[in-house]
Amino acid sequence: MGTVRVLQPQRLVGLASVRAVSTSSLSTFPKQVKIVEVGPRDGLQNEKNTVPTQVKIRMIDMLSEAGLPVIEATSFVSPKWVPQMADHTEVLKGIQKFPGTNYPVLTPNFKGYQAAVAAGAKEVSIFGAASELFTRKNVNCSIDESFQRFDQILQEARAASIPVRGYVSCVLGCPYEGKISPAKVAEVSKKMYAMGCYEISLGDTIGVGTPGGMKEMLSAVMHEVPVSALAVHCHDTYGQALANTLMALQMGVSVVDSSVAGLGGCPYAQGASGNLATEDLVYMLEGLGIHTGVNLQKLLEAGTFICQALNRKTSSKVAQATCKL
Repeated sequence: MGTVRVLQPQRLVGLASVRAVSTSSLSTFPKQVKIVEVGPRDGLQNEKNTVPTQVKIRMIDMLSEAGLPVIEATSFVSPKWVPQMADHTEVLKGIQKFPGTNYPVLTPNFKGYQAAVAAGAKEVSIFGAASELFTRKNVNCSIDESFQRFDQILQEARAASIPVRGYVSCVLGCPYEGKISPAKVAEVSKKMYAMGCYEISLGDTIGVGTPGGMKEMLSAVMHEVPVSALAVHCHDTYGQALANTLMALQMGVSVVDSSVAGLGGCPYAQGASGNLATEDLVYMLEGLGIHTGVNLQKLLEAGTFICQALNRKTSSKVAQATCKL
């Protein structure tokens, strides 16, 4: 007969202290997180085949039914550059506007802003980058010149009482410059916030960041912009999106961008697998006891709908798992 090992008292003390640590670390998380669903815009803009307007409208309506508080509906960009968003006016006018849900649209320039407002947009987003080379490749001007373009939008939006959200791309890495200095991200974020953007979304555009990089970058940005005005937008190219988001939550960020079914991708990174899946984010937040107001089952249904319409498999691990149960 084998000997029976007796658990020593100090081991029990150790377990108790581990539980205490894990409980205390939970208290650092926000009690509520606002999810900004970017699937209809960031998720669909790279699709090669044209997605029918009615499919986009139904997708957004299903996301509204799931209780998402913010759904980025479309982009008022030139169809020459992003053909998938050519039906922006029809989409914005065709969706059901649920009470308590915001439907911002991306406006890359003043012409886009004017078209968005004419179509009934009540909130807009502008995008810049912490990388000089990325800015030149993406919008054909320098970072400083991009701010001059923003200025006209922000002035007009302020006069019309239209909130403006600012995106900062390449906060944890750039396809052309490599690693980006946290100080540069902080500088660009500070300038956008000072110009009048009510919220700054920090984007790991090519998904190369890790929690260590996220912590370093956020620490720098939080010296310049209040954490209450910050959001994170993580791509999952290297499988780090959920971990990076968790780090941001621990640091006090309470706004997270994500995309249903993990839709999206980055044309600059081989094998890029799109955005953080909203289903996976909601599942994690529910497990942490963090309120989102989102119905996970209805969200899964929206993901199933758009994946069937696109004839593709979901990138959401939660959706994959629930299909097998």
